[in-house]
Amino acid sequence: MAEAERIIGTPDNPEAEGTDEGCSTAADAAVNAGRGKRKVLVLLSVAVVAYLLDLVTKMIVVAKLEHQPPIDIIGDWLQFRAIRNAGAAFGFGEAFTVIFTIIAAGVIVVIIRLARKLYSLPWAIALGLLLGGALGNLTDRLFRAPGVFEGAVVDFIAPKHFAVFNLADSAIVCGGILIVILSFKGLDPDGTVHKD
Repeated sequence: MAEAERIIGTPDNPEAEGTDEGCSTAADAAVNAGRGKRKVLVLLSVAVVAYLLDLVTKMIVVAKLEHQPPIDIIGDWLQFRAIRNAGAAFGFGEAFTVIFTIIAAGVIVVIIRLARKLYSLPWAIALGLLLGGALGNLTDRLFRAPGVFEGAVVDFIAPKHFAVFNLADSAIVCGGILIVILSFKGLDPDGTVHKD
């Protein structure tokens, strides 16, 4: 009986309680490390899917749609129209392509660093979308004409009365919206919830 109380711990035996707490803390740390690795795996999986979808669609657009008339998807409300965008979203800042390239690279570095403290599934999905989208557009800026750090992004989704965009832009916007929602709900990337 005394051995069982020592292992389990009882309120009137502080030494056993302390030992149990130490084991619990070590066990909790191991469980949290495993949970953190799973969340990073989710982040990377979402990023890879978003990146590959963007890359494949851009390859198809360049091969089949560039220098061709637009394709109507839903009347003239939604078209596929290939354009090259050297600027940021909505075509702004075409003279600052190098700066946008550096910003995209910086975002990727921040996401990778933040992943070490990631214990929240919604944050993993949001950051995965941001990472995949940033990598998609960064790939264009690095490897498409006119040259390294100055490449124009391939855009092709053209809603009526709106800017032309691509799947990387969609992933970035969806990830950003999810981050805003999570922030308003008080959920942090480490899984803690705060109420302000």
